[in-house]
Amino acid sequence: MSVTEDTVRLSRDGRALDIIDQTLLPGRAERVQLRTTEEIWDAIRRLRVRGAPAIGVSAAFGFYLAALNALTEDPEEFWRLCTEAGKYLNSARPTAVNLSWAVRRMQSVLDSMRGESVAAQREALRREANAVYEEDKAVCRRIGENGLTLLEPGMGILTHCNAGRLAAVQLGTATAPIYVGEEKGYGFHVFCDETRPLLQGIRLTSYELTDAGIDTTVICDNMAPTVMRRGMVQAVLVGCDRVAANGDTANKIGTGGVALAARRYGVPFYVCAPSSTIDMETRTGEEIVIEERGGEEITSMWYREPMAPAGVRTFNPSFDVTDAADITAIITEYGIAYPPYEQSLAEIMRRKREENGLSGQSAGIGGHS
Repeated sequence: MSVTEDTVRLSRDGRALDIIDQTLLPGRAERVQLRTTEEIWDAIRRLRVRGAPAIGVSAAFGFYLAALNALTEDPEEFWRLCTEAGKYLNSARPTAVNLSWAVRRMQSVLDSMRGESVAAQREALRREANAVYEEDKAVCRRIGENGLTLLEPGMGILTHCNAGRLAAVQLGTATAPIYVGEEKGYGFHVFCDETRPLLQGIRLTSYELTDAGIDTTVICDNMAPTVMRRGMVQAVLVGCDRVAANGDTANKIGTGGVALAARRYGVPFYVCAPSSTIDMETRTGEEIVIEERGGEEITSMWYREPMAPAGVRTFNPSFDVTDAADITAIITEYGIAYPPYEQSLAEIMRRKREENGLSGQSAGIGGHS
């Protein structure tokens, strides 16, 4: 199985979420089908499906599948069951705004149909979930095209964690300019940070890039400053899980250190962010809730025997916040935002509303987008 297949999709029978199980990579590439709200919640929580865009699409399909599995013909009971399922899905992980964004979007459709027949409500939710899925593919393509305008053929590019095909439906976010560039013969050389402690860079990004035939080198996280100092990297591309109104971004732990090193060595640091990750209600990165995970991910997960003494305390935040001052630009599907981000991100969201004919709430002004 090639990772050029959609990472997440609705199954052929339309009754399950069909995903590439990322916990098995790179040793095994397998697809699994998830049919219940509990299975989808667990898959998001345990990172069987991960990456902000893929989580959002999974949540949208999960909401629809909950509607499909709601065994009632009473409209009010149907509304209640779907609403409860949405709240449950939204509790799987706290940091990636796409999760709450997708649930809110599906809930908005449900609310607009409240009181209509269960069949009509189900069909509306199916259409909306499919729209989220199709939009993700288009958004990543546009991020790739916008990001490529900042790059030159033959560049060395550093990326951290996995914001690639496996983090979205198809092209990914941070890797989208790389894939679009590959289509045009740019011949990039990509350095992948291993990304401790869950190793998404070495397990996932290097896997999908080499599968696509892209020149790829894996490095340990603490080697990033060295490749920058030696002039081996001319740009950094990373994804993100949430962008605050001032341009602070939350991404996989270690991203902030990469940004500091890039600033020290004069390497442009670009964040690839779908507009759905821009949270205009969150003023700064200080307000972003950072998920903390179990210490076994550090001490024992990848080892035959524990690599830390029994009983030692651990601290395992899953994300860190990169200050807006350390970000050269934020690449979105509606254009590229530059400092000062308060103005440029607001302009991005204005373009989104204008292009889609949306109200402020739908586009993320006064609500997560």
